[in-house]
Amino acid sequence: MSKVLVIVPFPMSEENLEQRRDQLKAVKLGPDIDFDFQAVRVAPKNYVSQYDMVLADVGIMESGLTAQDQGYDAVCIDTMSDSGVAALRSVLDIPVIGPGRASMLTALMLGERFSIISMWRHWDHLYAKTLKDLKLTQHCASIRSIDVDPDNQGLLGGKEEDIFPLLADAAMQCIDEDNADVILLGSTTMHQAHTYLAEHLNVPVINPGPLTYKLAETVLGLGLTHSRHAYPSPPAPKDEVLKAMLDAAEKFEH
Repeated sequence: MSKVLVIVPFPMSEENLEQRRDQLKAVKLGPDIDFDFQAVRVAPKNYVSQYDMVLADVGIMESGLTAQDQGYDAVCIDTMSDSGVAALRSVLDIPVIGPGRASMLTALMLGERFSIISMWRHWDHLYAKTLKDLKLTQHCASIRSIDVDPDNQGLLGGKEEDIFPLLADAAMQCIDEDNADVILLGSTTMHQAHTYLAEHLNVPVINPGPLTYKLAETVLGLGLTHSRHAYPSPPAPKDEVLKAMLDAAEKFEH
């Protein structure tokens, strides 16, 4: 049995964590793989500024440092920002998968141009960075948001009648006006809208969280992991220093 750790990028209650686990229902996985969802101890309120991104990297990195020692076979990061992915790849030998890059690269296996739909424009910088890093800007038809403040705790629960049609309208603009072949959900917090969008759109719709679970199963089945040439190990790890910092931060937040 393979074990995969899914790192959720915000501290949250068990009830809210269950809404993240619901992403597993959207993908068919074999019987020999299991997923544990674990929330970070410290995080920014949301991913708006570079300040927030540093906090996100630190919180996610600390949460995954001991994953390999705990017997996990892979790690998935539950945010389209791919926060902490590069850092964890430098210290873990097991696969570490983020949905941002994975979604964009998968989109190019399904079409020539993709668009990203999101909740609000303050997330645009996340996608712009990944597009630049991958040199895929020319393949991105558009980034459109419905400009509604996201809820990283309660997600879209209770807002379906209002939010789902807005997302569908934005996606149709991407298809009809921007010539997108594939639609990407801009956040794992939007996963509840995937079924509705897939039923109402005539192009593939990528659900980023479930994609990472299937990719984890695939790379484990193929015996693959990230390249140490691309992600060299740190010469002097300071895991205890990082843990002490997060211990103090967690007490401060409570």
